[in-house]
Order: sequence, then C-alpha cells, then structure tokens
Amino acid sequence: MGVNLQKGQRVDLTKKGDTLSKIVVGLGWDPVKQAGGLLGGLFGSKLPDIDCDASALLLDENGKLKDKNYVVFYNHKKSDCGSVWSSGDNLTGGGAGDDEQIFVELSKVPAQVNKIVFTVTIYDCIKRKQQFGMIQNAYIRVFNPAGNEELIKYNLSDNYAGKTGLIVGEIYRYNGGWKFAAIGEGTNDTSIADVWNRYM
Repeated sequence: MGVNLQKGQRVDLTKKGDTLSKIVVGLGWDPVKQAGGLLGGLFGSKLPDIDCDASALLLDENGKLKDKNYVVFYNHKKSDCGSVWSSGDNLTGGGAGDDEQIFVELSKVPAQVNKIVFTVTIYDCIKRKQQFGMIQNAYIRVFNPAGNEELIKYNLSDNYAGKTGLIVGEIYRYNGGWKFAAIGEGTNDTSIADVWNRYM
C-alpha cells in the first residue's frame, strides 16, 4: 500500500543505494456526469469529450527546459535521451484506472536533468469551452512496474473551476536519490506549448 499525500507534501522515492530503477507515473481523471438525460441526447446537446493530455518536462538544476525536445507528450512520446516515455493519448478519460501513464527509467535520466514535472492540459479547451471544473476524481500515482507496487498516490481535491492546466507533481534529485512532491497547482495554460514556455 502506497503513501497517500496531501498538497505540498514530499516523500522519498529512492535513497542513495536503492535499487528502484524504473517508475511509472499514472494520471487519471473522469468527466463530470452530463445533465440532460434522454431529451438532451435526442436533441444533440451532448458536450464533446474532454481530452486531457499528460506531459512530462525534464528540467535542469535551474528549473529550465533546455529545449522542447525535453518535453514528453502525445506528439513527442519519448525524450531524446530515452529515459522518459508516454503510454499514449487517452481522448476521453473514460474507463477505470490510469488514463495516461508516463514511464521514467531513473537510472537513465541524464545527469543534467534535476527535476521532472508532470502536468495535464485540456486539448482544444478554448474552442470546446472546457476547463477543469468539468473534471472529477483526478489523481497522480507513482508505482514500481516490477510487481506493480504503488508507492504514492495524490488525489487532486482542490476546486479547479476555470483552470485549463494543472501542474500535478514532480520528482527531483535529492541526496543521491529521488523525491516526489505533490503540487496540484491550477493554471490558465491552454496548451502544452503554454506549459513548456513557462520553463524556457
């Protein structure tokens, strides 16, 4: 059983000498149930599916991106260094379990990468008039793929109404190992490009 974190908490993932070499970061969310029932369906008022996109940003010791090739997302599924990759794009948030997963091979993360930040944005949110107040049950969890042992889970329970981006959590180097921080910060970023521009 993993550790359930609250916003702002930090916890060791590894300590110096630990053998944990790979983690999976799972992100999940559900669309809020739509009102309208049968009549709403008959008259075509169903809203478009909410397409949330997870991304990972590999930052240097100054918290900066070297360039956009250090961002992993649906259109760039693997970092150029090969240490971080994405499971792909879930277009609806439907179904049980993680909606998207990001794999991190800790032993292969380049020495110049000090931190990996995990974010979620809503695809085409302006045109579709969508925001995170229309999402529920959002979480981030970290597990060891060897045996699927869940290490950490952080449920995002804040009110994110009106926000179009989320900085969910991060892992960072600490004393020769890695720590996880639960962030849960809502933003007005409307695309993954907006997110990475924060760190350029």
